[in-house]
Amino acid sequence: MYSKELLKGTISTIVLKLLSEKERMYGYEISQRVKELSDGKIQLKDGSLYPALQKMTAEGLLSFKEEEVGGRVRKYYYITKHGRQEKTASVNELQDFIATLNKIVFPEFKTV
Repeated sequence: MYSKELLKGTISTIVLKLLSEKERMYGYEISQRVKELSDGKIQLKDGSLYPALQKMTAEGLLSFKEEEVGGRVRKYYYITKHGRQEKTASVNELQDFIATLNKIVFPEFKTV
């Protein structure tokens, strides 16, 4: 599992990417999908995921609908038009950052 410091700046990008691929997801579903896709190496804890979802909603990147499921209210999040635009920019920025980091940390591996 990666440290929370490494994940801190990427949670929004991860969530936006997942929600751009699937129409809607609830918090636990998001955390489980991330865990599955990362082979258990990335585990989004409630203490970081839910504040990120709230912040992204406040920024207009996400919206949600509440539905009752099994007698409990569940928030299903979905990406907004603004969120889709931000997802593209965020993914591009992360890709460039990773390439730059590779140049610094692994200079012996030349990229084409």
